[in-house]
Amino acid sequence: MVKLTEEMIATLSETKIFMVATASKAGVPNVVPVGMLFLQDDKETFWLIDNYMDKTLRNLKENPKLSFSALSQSGAPIQIKCDAEIETSGKDYEKAVKIAHAKKETYPAKSLIRLKVKEVYSVKSGDGAGRKLL
Repeated sequence: MVKLTEEMIATLSETKIFMVATASKAGVPNVVPVGMLFLQDDKETFWLIDNYMDKTLRNLKENPKLSFSALSQSGAPIQIKCDAEIETSGKDYEKAVKIAHAKKETYPAKSLIRLKVKEVYSVKSGDGAGRKLL
């Protein structure tokens, strides 16, 4: 289990747009900006709501690994590496649809991507750049 620290959670809560990276089975990278990424109460799981993903979803079906960065004005920037599971039905998916529709009724909420944190790295410049934190 990799539980995020309070400092990491503060950085995440101040981040409005996350840069999400995936790669195809062949290693072709894809990076997209995402706003619908939510830390769950266990502090080791995120929900990523898929409204308009194409290459990202295709990549996750081939290679269920995902990384994203969080950057805020006050906290240290971090990169989080996760394992991903795609859900298109069930209780949690229905909750995700409600979250998306509360933001904007026309969001399709095509799937819920459940992310389990595996590693966290510093992406702060200078000494310690790239250092594994968790």
